[in-house]
Amino acid sequence: MTLKEKLLAREATLGVIGLGDVGLPLAVEKAKAGFKVFGFDVQKGKVDMVNAGHNYIGDVVNEDLKALVDAGQLKATSDFADAARCDCVCICVPTPLDAHQQPDISYVRSSTESIMPFVHKDMLVVLESTTYPGTTEELVKPILEKSGLRCGRDFYLAFSPERVDPGNLIYKTKNTPKVVGGCTPECTEVAAAMYETVLEAPVYKVSSPAIAEMEKILENTYRNVNIGLINELAILCDRMKIDIWEVIDAAKSKPYGFQAFYPGPGLGGHCIPLDPYYLSWKAREYGFHTSMIEASMMVNDRMPEYCVDRTARILNGVKKSVNGAKVLVLGVAYKQNIDDFRESPAICVIEELLRRGADVEYFDPWVPRFRKKALTMESIPALTPEALEKADIVLVTTAHTNVDYELVQKHARLVFDTKNAMKNVAARDNIEVL
Repeated sequence: MTLKEKLLAREATLGVIGLGDVGLPLAVEKAKAGFKVFGFDVQKGKVDMVNAGHNYIGDVVNEDLKALVDAGQLKATSDFADAARCDCVCICVPTPLDAHQQPDISYVRSSTESIMPFVHKDMLVVLESTTYPGTTEELVKPILEKSGLRCGRDFYLAFSPERVDPGNLIYKTKNTPKVVGGCTPECTEVAAAMYETVLEAPVYKVSSPAIAEMEKILENTYRNVNIGLINELAILCDRMKIDIWEVIDAAKSKPYGFQAFYPGPGLGGHCIPLDPYYLSWKAREYGFHTSMIEASMMVNDRMPEYCVDRTARILNGVKKSVNGAKVLVLGVAYKQNIDDFRESPAICVIEELLRRGADVEYFDPWVPRFRKKALTMESIPALTPEALEKADIVLVTTAHTNVDYELVQKHARLVFDTKNAMKNVAARDNIEVL
């Protein structure tokens, strides 16, 4: 029986490396589709939690995970020798930036090296981690071929970018369309067959891993550039005394040719702030500078500082300096209604406030505690009138919907709303909006 036939018959064993926001939901969906699944992770805590049926990812239903583990459909492990028992392995590990804003693909490299001794004939390996174009064929393929097997002849290799949007109430792993590009046409077909048996969404096939890799970079660079544009216009509109939010609402009335993007204190998350750096880094190999992309990155990167400058201006209006001011920040998650604070611009705002001598507290009903390098903070336990009244200014940096903004307006002395989260609050004498 060929691998494709085993996949269609649900007789293949599947593996997922990396049990984070991308990997665990994918492993759960594969197990729900009827496959036996191994989930690999080097963090013992995650392995133990999965095997105990304890979920730690917002987009996974607790009962689903426990039922699959109890039924023996899903097992987590730190032993990469179990990859030898898998017919297909998907690599879903982080691809952050290093201290010099250059791609850190060490997790991809180490994961590939870990499974290399256990690659076997007719095995499929798919890289899902967002990375620069060329990674699959230039990095992953040579490592796997150290096994003595040849890609396209003995095993299949493809790239299929993850499209996880934490907190999205409509699109999850199950129903988001998948893009797949294999090293050979047969690699593409086998990888597509695997996803088609697991997902409800269509699978879009492209001619190579590099196309699929660039496609993912395009998705997020598109958002980065457009958010950079709207952030720059927000700064200009502030100087011109024009309401950028009303401008956007007016532009949205056009039924074609315009997609709304919104300003804010910067970019956060695991993709949009990082992916353009991957592309710019790779472009330099070809003597090419991505000038428009780099310009948008500069605008977005300076937004936390700009928001603190605006805060200082608001405080100056009541003869108060940032140095020594009591500032309450509302929200440190990088987007509304999730507990993810990776690359959160709100934390950058807090860091800048602290550098300028402010006394900073924060409240986030989703993030009770965060740590970023040497900075560790805990949320105040509740958003009370007393907590609001003692602050010289309140900064809204994440638009969580489970925050009582009427209470904020009623008890705060000053409010700087960087997300227009308080747009429905009628009384606005103490509110300034980005």
